[in-house]
Amino acid sequence: MTALRKLKPSDKTVLAQLLNNKKIWDNLRDAIPHPYHERDAENFIQFANSNPQQHIFAITYRQELCGVIGLFVQGDVYKKSAEIGYWLGEPYWNKGIMSKAVKKMTTYGFKELKLVRIFTGVFDHNTASMKVLEKNGYKKEGIFKKAVFKNGKMYDEHRYYQLNKFNN
Repeated sequence: MTALRKLKPSDKTVLAQLLNNKKIWDNLRDAIPHPYHERDAENFIQFANSNPQQHIFAITYRQELCGVIGLFVQGDVYKKSAEIGYWLGEPYWNKGIMSKAVKKMTTYGFKELKLVRIFTGVFDHNTASMKVLEKNGYKKEGIFKKAVFKNGKMYDEHRYYQLNKFNN
């Protein structure tokens, strides 16, 4: 029972509890603070619900908030493309939740937003995320060598994409 919904102010406590996890933060951009507090969650929820170029949703499993997924529509000549980003709370790992959420979000991006291309970058150690993308028909576009600086180390970034098969 995986579903997507808008984030609500009442999500702040659970959001902060789930995201205050270094194992998750190790695979996210540094714009996400660590440690992660309720005030950070409040700010994020407000941000997520205020920008029309960003389509950010709570991921729920059995009606419990378990993660976040978003499409970040690009600008200028890239306006028909969006970057997908996501994370899942550790208690919900290995249940197929993220595969279902990525499928729903990809379909939303192509059918509702009329995007032509959805892409993302994955740090080289995050093989679980790569598997989720591949399971959903994303193709590896390339590997950007030593493109990511995280936790004082350089990592390769694996770039994935999918083209809209609904509206060619």
